[in-house]
Amino acid sequence: MTAPELPEQLNIAQRFLEQRIADGHGERVAVRTAERRITYGEIDAGAARFANLLRRLSVEPEQRVLIGLPDVPEFVESLFGTLKNGSVVVMVNCHLKPDEIRYFFRYTRAKLAVVHAEQLAAFEEAARDAPDLRALVVVGGSSTGSRHLDYARALADESDAFTTYPTHRDDAAIWLFSGGTTGRPKAVVQTHRSFANTTELYGKRVLGLGPDDITLSVPKLYFGYATGSNLLFPFSVGASTVLFPERCTAEALFEQIRAHRPTVLINVPTMVSHMVSHPERAAQDLSCLRLATSAGEALPVELYQRWKDAFGVELLDGLGTAEMWHVFISNRLGDVYPGTLGKVVPGFEVSVCDDDGRPLPDGEVGWLWVRGGSRAVGYWQNQEQTERAFRGEWYVSGDMICRESSGAIRYCGRGDDMLKVGGKWLAPAEVENCLLEHPQVAACAVVGVTDAQGLVKPHAFVVARESSPGLPDELTRHVREKLEPYKAPRQVTLLDALPQTHLGKVDRTKLRTLA
Repeated sequence: MTAPELPEQLNIAQRFLEQRIADGHGERVAVRTAERRITYGEIDAGAARFANLLRRLSVEPEQRVLIGLPDVPEFVESLFGTLKNGSVVVMVNCHLKPDEIRYFFRYTRAKLAVVHAEQLAAFEEAARDAPDLRALVVVGGSSTGSRHLDYARALADESDAFTTYPTHRDDAAIWLFSGGTTGRPKAVVQTHRSFANTTELYGKRVLGLGPDDITLSVPKLYFGYATGSNLLFPFSVGASTVLFPERCTAEALFEQIRAHRPTVLINVPTMVSHMVSHPERAAQDLSCLRLATSAGEALPVELYQRWKDAFGVELLDGLGTAEMWHVFISNRLGDVYPGTLGKVVPGFEVSVCDDDGRPLPDGEVGWLWVRGGSRAVGYWQNQEQTERAFRGEWYVSGDMICRESSGAIRYCGRGDDMLKVGGKWLAPAEVENCLLEHPQVAACAVVGVTDAQGLVKPHAFVVARESSPGLPDELTRHVREKLEPYKAPRQVTLLDALPQTHLGKVDRTKLRTLA
């Protein structure tokens, strides 16, 4: 299956939003919230008003606009309005602290930021040291600051007609962020081409999204995974997305499913675990779902099976990166290999390589190399890392994988997380999967810690369902009985919760400091 042919002049606001209007679907529901149903025509009008606001404020094509909103309709309007103007979208977690926001303001040189009144104080404090920032556009409440604009009032004065800027398919469209476990996050500059390409190859051809689908996401829209699966993918076919601003919990998710009856659930392993462990899981009706997806972290076989037993809905694990925008390896309906990421999405090519870039045979663990039409331009202001990661057509990931004889890809862990213990490779994910099979383990992470002799040893951090003094020793014995002895953790530490990075992933660097 080949990649789609894309025109040289391409703006994804036209492709994903305006084309729905041209197709006569302006009255179809695009966004569903607890309060209302919003049509494609209404979203397009709001996006046009936002684009006109940018033009009035002299925000030009290629300049950055920072969106720091929860999952509300204004997020969608401002994203597409920014793209209409030919400007570049920068999405950040709206719950960041002022110092973190200050970094993003300085790094991106954003000319304007869209924020919610509930998080205004943190953004306002950070904005004092942001000389490039012209205004904070505030959603959800009136504001009086000298650089504040009330979102609703400002857009009410603008026209809902706007001629979209004719961007090139290789112009920057959205900045995504990668890393952050060590140092500051780095921006991955992604193009209009990337978003159109993966939407066709994965969103339409693998997930099979159609106009009658309703998507619901655990990750919020500022994650690239959700930007695709819960916004661009459904918008590409005239389907609708469910948005809710509250923090996602199993209870909140079950309530959203009851209220909106989605057909596709965009999930992550941590929430899968919460849902299958919920005391009221048996009372939940998930029959509306035709599939669920999982990404962001490896999905253990044990957790996959518990999900299937609890809800009877197929769960498709996959792998994507910000550097390739979205998922390029995935299981698919009727072709699931539990414990693996599935097979390469047609239109992409994946190679398993040794340290020198030579392809390895099936069954051997090596570095992930991938190429396809969604490769990013590079990292903003980071030439050294760009040269290491982007080599010709290929993106060289820090992930280690193994291709099985079936063609399915097994995830082995991040290269910098892989441990050399007693001269042998150890994949933390393998030990974590083993620990999760124990009934008292709710969540866990395994990291390498250097001992007094300079040798790396595996240490496990566990969130227990019911803690007890003897549990650490019991878990060590459990791993030793199931796996080779050298893989057993030398120490098990019980925690109330695992620390997370700004992207919601386990902060393994912080765990090493706790050992």
